[in-house]
Formats: sequence, structure tokens, C-alpha cells
Amino acid sequence: MPETICTTVYQFPELSDAAKAKARSWYRDLAPHDDWWGAVYEDFERICEILGIRVKTTPVRLMSGGMRHKPCVWFSGFWSQGDGACFEGYLGHSKGAAARIRGYAPMDATLHGIADRLQAIQRRNFYRLAAEASHRGRYYHEHTMSVDVTRDSPSSQPPTEDAEEIVTEALRDLARWLYRQLQAEYEHLTSDEAIEEGIIVNAYTFTEEGRRFG
Repeated sequence: MPETICTTVYQFPELSDAAKAKARSWYRDLAPHDDWWGAVYEDFERICEILGIRVKTTPVRLMSGGMRHKPCVWFSGFWSQGDGACFEGYLGHSKGAAARIRGYAPMDATLHGIADRLQAIQRRNFYRLAAEASHRGRYYHEHTMSVDVTRDSPSSQPPTEDAEEIVTEALRDLARWLYRQLQAEYEHLTSDEAIEEGIIVNAYTFTEEGRRFG
């Protein structure tokens, strides 16, 4: 015989502290959503554009049968040895990049320093340096990026001796910067404040013990 069971449910703010902790734990297992890094990637691609870096892309087939181009940016994280971020792309001279990056990110000294180093080494090479960053291996961190530096010289003059080291370290520092942004975004999305906001916005209800119910 069917029977009706009545259960009292509560909004998140009505729960006890212990029940709130259980509710947060349930929601945290769902968060963050797929592609939560999208906004960070978009910001990174804009910064690369300012610095004169064209991020490589790879085609990805959509369920609809179409295609989209996914940036060649990868990361692993966040609390294991060897975690990090890396990317593939082409570097060329970007006129006024040092000033433009300060306009885009006025408080970010790391980005300012990267732009200044790239501008200085371009100046010493008469703004003819080019570089290609590629990923190597199965891990994702800045040291899995190999950087090939060349100089477009009519007289076949090679890059200055310090060019490869400076460009490589600048691009790896940019990968380190990206990783820190990703980690900060993840920590924000999984913070108690963000978790509680998500629960309340979605109007989830719980039993008195904090179990999800409706």
C-alpha cells in the first residue's frame, strides 16, 4: 500500500551550524561547474594579445557536429608537486605593450615586469625577435614548455646571446602567473561564501541534518 511521509525541510539559513557544514560539503562536491576556468582563459588570451603572443588553438568537435577552436592552454592543480600551467603560442614584437599592459592591469607588477623584459630584449635585437612556445611531455607546468627563439634579420644575424634565456623565462613566468590566477579562481568558487551563495540562489532545501531534499 502506498503511504505518505511528511518531511520538514529547511532553507540553508535555517540550518544549524553542523547541518550547514554538511550542506556545504554536498554542494562543494558539485562545484565548480564545467569549464569554470573560462573567464581566466579569456583574460589570459587578452593579456597574451597585448604582449604580442598569439596562443595556438586546436579544433574540437562539438556534439552538434560543428567545430570550435580551443586554446592550447593546460593546467593541473592545485596542491600536488608538479602542478602548474603551460601554453603554446607564437611571440612577436608588440609595439607599446609595456604601456598597454599597465592600462589593462594597472596593479599587476608581474605582468608589468614580463612586458618590460620582452620590450628590452626586443630593443636589443632591433624588434626582430620571434619565438615559438611548445608543450612537451605529459605534465602541465612551466618547465614543460620549450621555447625556440629566432631573429628575422636581413643579414642572418642571430639573436643576442641572452635572448633565448630572457624570452624563455618571461614566457614561463607568464605561465606561472596564469596558474596563480587559476588557483585563486578555484579557491574563490569553492569558498564557503561562494558555496552558500550558490545554495541560496538555487533555493535548495535540506533536512534538519543537512541532507539535500528538494
